[in-house]
Formats: sequence, C-alpha cells, structure tokens
Amino acid sequence: MSARCFDTGLTQQMFLRCSAILSLSLYSAASTAELVNIEQDLFSLSFEDLLNVQVDIASKTNETLSSVPSTMSVFTRKQIQALGVDNAYEVMNFVPGMQSTRGDWVGAVPKEHARGVYLDNGNVLVMINGERVNESSFGKASVYMPYIPIDIIEKIEFIRGPGSALYGSNAFLGVMNIVTSKDRNSLNLLAGSNGRLGVTGQFHKQFNEQTSAFFSFSYDKKDGEKYSQGVRDPLEAVYFEAGLDIEQLELRARYNKTKLDEFLNLAGYSSQNQHTSDNQFLGANYTWFESENLTIDSHVSYTEHAISSAGLIAAFTDIPDFLLGPKWQTTDTKFDTELNYQFNNQWQLVAGLEYAQAEQVEAGVRTTYYDSESELVIVAPEYYQQGIVTVLDFPEFDSLKYTFETYSAYGQVKIPYSDTLTFFVGARYDNVKNIDSKLSPRLAGILVINPQHTLKVQYGESFRTPVTNELFSNDNVTIGNPSLSSEQIKTTELVWHYETDKLQTNTVLFYNELNDFVNVEPYQGNEAFFTFANSFNTQNSGVELDGVWQIDENLRLSGTYTQYFHDPINPSFKRFASLITSYNLFDNWQFNLNVIWRDTVEVTAENGDYFKQSAYSLLGGSIKWQLTDKSHLALKAENLFGKRYDVFDPRVASGAVAGTTEELSLHYQVKF
Repeated sequence: MSARCFDTGLTQQMFLRCSAILSLSLYSAASTAELVNIEQDLFSLSFEDLLNVQVDIASKTNETLSSVPSTMSVFTRKQIQALGVDNAYEVMNFVPGMQSTRGDWVGAVPKEHARGVYLDNGNVLVMINGERVNESSFGKASVYMPYIPIDIIEKIEFIRGPGSALYGSNAFLGVMNIVTSKDRNSLNLLAGSNGRLGVTGQFHKQFNEQTSAFFSFSYDKKDGEKYSQGVRDPLEAVYFEAGLDIEQLELRARYNKTKLDEFLNLAGYSSQNQHTSDNQFLGANYTWFESENLTIDSHVSYTEHAISSAGLIAAFTDIPDFLLGPKWQTTDTKFDTELNYQFNNQWQLVAGLEYAQAEQVEAGVRTTYYDSESELVIVAPEYYQQGIVTVLDFPEFDSLKYTFETYSAYGQVKIPYSDTLTFFVGARYDNVKNIDSKLSPRLAGILVINPQHTLKVQYGESFRTPVTNELFSNDNVTIGNPSLSSEQIKTTELVWHYETDKLQTNTVLFYNELNDFVNVEPYQGNEAFFTFANSFNTQNSGVELDGVWQIDENLRLSGTYTQYFHDPINPSFKRFASLITSYNLFDNWQFNLNVIWRDTVEVTAENGDYFKQSAYSLLGGSIKWQLTDKSHLALKAENLFGKRYDVFDPRVASGAVAGTTEELSLHYQVKF
C-alpha cells in the first residue's frame, strides 16, 4: 500500500460534538455579559474589554481587533468555556471561513476546511503558545495532536488568511494559536454521557519578584457513541505542561498523548482500527535586552512527534482483515533571535533570524500481513501475523527518512503615517535547503474614518513546503517527486470594521490566487501507478461576516456567516454560519446556547456514486451556576438534539463520514 494513504487520508477532525443539556433551549452562548462581584471565570469580559482584547500573533506588535493588520478572530477563556466544546479544534466552527469535521484517515481526528480549501496537506498552521505543531511527514498538526483540552486554554487567536510573512510554511490559509493558562490555581472535574470522565489541574507559584513556576495537567476519556457501522469513537487523552520563569529566562515543557481507536481509519470502519499519537516539547526563551523602546530575545526549542496507527484497508470473509498504518516519528529543532524596536517617530520594527531542522527519524509500518524474507507487505493467508505487528525498518519507507534544513529571515515595519492612517510592510524569506526558497511579502493599510468606521486593505503571500510523503514515498503504488516546489497563495482582502459602545461588526471580502498545488498524477513508469506534481492552479473568493451585539448588561448575541463565490476545492460547505448568545440571570446563573448551520453538500463522483447531505444545524451550549466565589458547576452540551448527519470525504467509497453525536457533561471547578 502507498504511503500516500497515510498522507491525504490523514487527519480528519475529531469534531467531538458531545451535546445535550436538559433545558438549554432557552438561552445560550459563547461570549458573556459582565456581572459584578462574581467569579470572573464564570462571566465574560465587559464589552469594552472584549473590543480591546490584545492580539499579537498577526503582527508581533500589540494591537486590537480594529487595528491589527490581518483578518482575525479571538476567543477568550470565558467565551470558549461558554461554548460547551471540549477541544480547541471545535472552536474553528465559530470562526468565519473555517470549519472542522471528521475525515477518512482516523476519522476522529480534526480536518480543517479553510476559505474554500478542503485538503489534508497542512494548509492551516497550528501553534501552542507560538510554537508550531505541524510537522514534516504529513504536514498537519492534528494527526499528532488531535486533542487539546479546553480547560487549559486562556485564549485562541485565529488569523484568517496568509501568515507566512511571519511564520513561514503551513501558515497558508490560516493560523490558529492556542495560548495556555500559566497563572491559575484550579481543579476541574467532569463526568458525562458515553462513559466520559476527566480531570484538569492548574497550579501556579510566585516565589519572588523574579521567579515563578506553573504546572498543568489534563486527563480525559470516554467510551464513545455506538455508530451504525458497528464501531464506537472512544477517546483517551493526557496533557501535561510546565514552566519556570527566572528573571529573563523562560523554560517550557509539554507532553500530550491521544488514543483514538475504532471508528474510521484509512477509509475503513473497524473495531480493530488503532491510532495513538504523542507530542513532546522542550523550549527556552532568554531576553538579552529590554527597555522602553528595544527588546532582543532568543528562543530555542525541540519537539518530537510520534504516531502509531493501523486502519482497515480491506475486509475479507475467508481470511483475516487487512489492516495497515504508519509507525513514524519526526523531530523539530528551532533557534531564532528577534528584535523589536520602536523609533522616536513611533515607527515600530520587528525583525528576526531563524534556523529550523525537521527530520523524519522513523518510518516503519504496522500491518497484519508481512513477509519477513522479502520485507514486503503481502496480503495472503501464509503471511498473516495473527494481529497487527510493527516493522520499524521497512525498506519501502527508507527514503522518507529525510532532514529539512530551513534558514529564514523576516521583518516588518509598522508606520503610523497619521492619527488616522497606519501602514504595515513586511516580508519573510525562507530557504529550505535542497527543496525550495520563498519570499512571502505582506502589505496592509488601515484607515480610521471615524471612531465607528475603519477600513483595511491587505495583501499577503503564503506557501506550504511539500512533506516527505509527497517528495520521497517509494512503493509499488505511489512514487514521490523530489522536484516538487512549494504551494503558493496570493490573497487580497478588503475589510470594513464597525464598532459602537454596544456593537462590533466585520465585513471581509477576500480573493485568493492558488498556484502550484500538489496533486496526484499518473506515473509513466513501471515502478508505481501514481506520483505527485505541482499541477493545480485555481482562484477562489468569498465574503465573511461576523458581529457581536451587547443588547443589555446581561444579554449578548454574536454570529458569523460565510459565503464562497466559487465551489470549494473538494466538495465542502459553500455557505455556513453560527449564532452564539449569553444571558446572565440572578447574579449567579449563566445560560449559553449556540447554533452551527451548514449548507447542503451534493456530489456525484466520476464512478457515478452519489452523496448528498442536506443543510443541517447543530445546537450546543452550557448552563453555569456560581456556587461560591471560588467554585461553580457547569452543564455542557454539543449537538443537543442528537442530529444524525454525514460529512463528505472523497476517499471514502460512499463519500460519507458519520458526524459526531450528542453528549452531555457535568463540570465542577474550584479555585484555590
């Protein structure tokens, strides 16, 4: 079987849509109104604070949503907690231009839909505290880190559109930066339907003015819902994070492990399917110099990504089923130095140098059929291994053991031309040794017409470097193409931002020119049937709307709507929307309800197979009850009414991947 099976059948989202709550049908939310003398974690920021929430991912300068030179969505801790979701990837469903669903390769793993592109190549960069999670074998983050628990998150920032001018490869159609909590002392317990149990602890200690430390952990498990295909979608996830700050030195460590068996893997539903992934991270940051106008710091990090998987390739009646999957490991090492300087005329410069090394150190296979003499996977009764076995030194995958070296330099200047007009000019140059080099420019102009109206014009270019699977796969089905160049996108955006003391809206028109997309092509040779080529060019465009309305001091309503003007790449949602509300009652109750709406997807395949999923809505939310000034209870739900639906994936024979079902969970939090 081809290594490509492990690539494009790869990470499709674990869009857990646990749901339910007895009487959630009245109120709802994802934001929240402010209450006085109540624990801040229960209720949201004031509307003024929400408008002025600080974002720095898009420019590395302190900006608000009205002044930032990118199209952004930001979710604070209170907003995320009110949504009732369990996983950081699920927050994507409330971001204009983004959706998250399951797919064919490990169907419980998140798969992103971003601005009309529904592919598995790692076109969205995922970061945790500014550290990239995407790796070099599959390119995606979610295959190695599919579950990031909500309770450890302080904020999630989304760039909708290009981000390579600051972050390089994979910041192609968007960036998701997950900021975790570092100064909390709390304990969270949960129990829910489908056998769900969980615990999260966060601890912080300030030893003196210069020294502090924190530690966070989370454990979550569930048996999963039973599906008509005869499988469940169980989950077992562990997350640890620790940090130590000593004067100018910051030390960080992180570990996660996620187990997702059964359900769907490599387009086959089977109770024998297996998937385990883990991710280990160590990092240090040192500030060499810091003054009112100048900051210089350096950062070094090391990450290991590992995956152990096997999915149903073929089912037989006379011999045991054929399961296959990767046993792969990659490492990432990065060093960078960054300067941030503000001139006397208020111009601000951010510049940096970066070296990164990404290496695939292990490329084994897990299979139920193997011939040790020929060292090949041969599906015949005499080669059945009495179950899934792991072959670490698998000759067909030897060529995947490759090292990427990337040398990068980036810079950006913020130019306050006047009190009402600001320009951002920046670019990043990435040289991936022996592969490709790319210059990614970014230009933005922000005009404040008056306190209510702001116009932005933005242009950016981004790229995605091919992964080892596309470059070096080598078997009897697919052969890699070492001559591949990077995929590239050019994006132009026009943004109208409107805000008053009770209302904020954004209207975004975008146009994308997508060039050199990597596609599977017939191979003219005897070694394999297919290869890869930069053979796909297209354009897409659309409009994204979002708004927040503070109706009164206790009630808030917000929503999003996305409409593409072109058909998505691979059939996906052409229109989708969300509505989220919050209502505070009696000074100690909060009611939250949200709705995700997706339009019809209808597909007729080349072989005549027909798929149709009518438009549908998914309800969720939470009810929170303040017990004391240090504790509260929350009842959370996703897919409240248990809507049965399918999402389309082109590599599944019928096209249909079962969506997640309802789940209720009860949460107790105490602060100390």
